[in-house]
Amino acid sequence: MSSFEEIPVLDWSLLSGGSESRTKFISQLRSAMTEVGFLYLLNPPIDDRLVQSVIDYAPKLFDLPQATKDGLAMVNNESFLGYNRLGAEITKGTTDFREQFDFATPWKGQRNPKGPDYERLWGPAQWPSDTDLPGFQATYSAYYAQCVELSFQFMALLAEALGLPSDAFERYFDTPRDLMVHRTKVIKYPVMPEGSSDQGVGPHFDGGFLTLATSPHPGLEAQNARGQWVAASPRPRTLVVNSGKALETATRGLVLATSHRVLVPREPKPANGERQTTEGGSAYDWTKDGLSTRPTGARYSIPFFQSISQDIKVSENLLDYPQETLDLLKNRKGDGATESVNFSEYALGQPSGQVQLIGRIKPIQAHASHATESHPDVGERHYPELFKELFPGGLPIRT
Repeated sequence: MSSFEEIPVLDWSLLSGGSESRTKFISQLRSAMTEVGFLYLLNPPIDDRLVQSVIDYAPKLFDLPQATKDGLAMVNNESFLGYNRLGAEITKGTTDFREQFDFATPWKGQRNPKGPDYERLWGPAQWPSDTDLPGFQATYSAYYAQCVELSFQFMALLAEALGLPSDAFERYFDTPRDLMVHRTKVIKYPVMPEGSSDQGVGPHFDGGFLTLATSPHPGLEAQNARGQWVAASPRPRTLVVNSGKALETATRGLVLATSHRVLVPREPKPANGERQTTEGGSAYDWTKDGLSTRPTGARYSIPFFQSISQDIKVSENLLDYPQETLDLLKNRKGDGATESVNFSEYALGQPSGQVQLIGRIKPIQAHASHATESHPDVGERHYPELFKELFPGGLPIRT
């Protein structure tokens, strides 16, 4: 972690501007991923209309009747896919004020009855029906497919930025790639009154390789080495890209998994004695609007999480980097101390899938006194043996 004061912006269009501009992009990518771990990707190769559509659909998804949403509850799905009500998770002893759906890219595999439990993390998602929300699944699936392709292109460029062949990270992915399942979320952070908790989701690290996220609202913050929180507010035609613990481990710490959090939106202050609206989002134009023209109301976020092979043991499959790349570690200004929750630990020699499964049931806590819950109810129902190992006293009781 470095003491950055702003999130760097990388323009994807540089890659098509000739050798000099491409070299500039690669240099910026190296700096952003090894010194910050967060970046804005400007002009990404994703259809503008798709991005706009997923943004516009998000409020409609959460406006579905509560009974319809509860019918898609995550607890009924062994792959931890589905709906969670507001406040279903706790990070560091504080409730996360967010309501969310977990989806995934299409599952094309087959179950092996004798396979390890973690293989069940990849499976079919629970989607709202076309009757309840016409066109939603098709639109989001098309968007996620483009995110998948972008994530692999990004990893090839990152390999080059770290002095490796462009296919160096292929060992971490399954072949053929379309057998892999990548996870996604659609999240709503409600407007909260002044004086209440501001925690949308508490400080944490992502677990996988890459996260690609879009949101028309501010609230996302990344933490630098001094412990300061740096806003990653929306910018026109950009995705926020950040790296997770698996990528940090695979790159011997060269690429940073950066601590981050989300703050909930607050009720707007009345203007001239009139109450302001607290709902919005459909008027937001992803190609033009930034922080100054953001919609008011609940915060919506659509993150995509790139997966790696479930069977690979990351800590036993590290790459060899040229010395000039390893020297980047010497120039880093300390790693910084954070209290972020780690949802994955890849240094223990376990298969990636097992690391992910444990993290979904019981994350690793930065401090034992800070209670953190992911989805122990899903673990209790679908993975009873592992649940008993992680929670010998039974399902955690909230106070």
